Amino acid sequence: MTTDSALTSEQILSAAEDVLRQFGPAKATVVDVARTLGVSHGSVYRFFPSKAALREAVTERWLAQAHDELRFIAIEAGPATERLHRWLTVLFAAKRKKAFDDPQLFATYMTLVGENSHTVDAHIGTLIDQIAQIVQDGMETKEFRLAHINSTARAVFEATAHFHNPAHAASWSDPAADERFEALWKLILGGLAAKA
Repeated sequence: MTTDSALTSEQILSAAEDVLRQFGPAKATVVDVARTLGVSHGSVYRFFPSKAALREAVTERWLAQAHDELRFIAIEAGPATERLHRWLTVLFAAKRKKAFDDPQLFATYMTLVGENSHTVDAHIGTLIDQIAQIVQDGMETKEFRLAHINSTARAVFEATAHFHNPAHAASWSDPAADERFEALWKLILGGLAAKA
């Protein structure tokens, strides 16, 4: 049991994740989160003014876990071609893992996508910025042909949407999904590669 005075936002977010996993996004309430922590629901509201704000914070934290690994790939040294392929592969693997290993929180993410949440928009912006970093590096090393960096990064992100957009999650368990991903990667690489 947590006392109201010792309560932290991280404790609330962890409890909210547990509640969302147990009840799903439609049935989970702030009262359930407070009950899990052994505090009043007013204590939770001091940190998060509404159920929607709490749900967004949980999703933001959940998505941020994927950002770190991808961010390191985006900024590390090495050939841009290899980094971009690894970045896309890690993104696909992370989304697939979240969909299959954490279906209740994935359902919460899907709810936020449907609401056009600023959390999801920020997540997508972060991912596109990371692709842009790799594309810029590839242009500087002449691995990739010169192009508008941000437009190219967005095009790569959108072209690969089938492998990271939650709307396509049902197809990610298909045994041929990895093969289709690699075929798409070859097309993208062909479009990015500098002419000899």
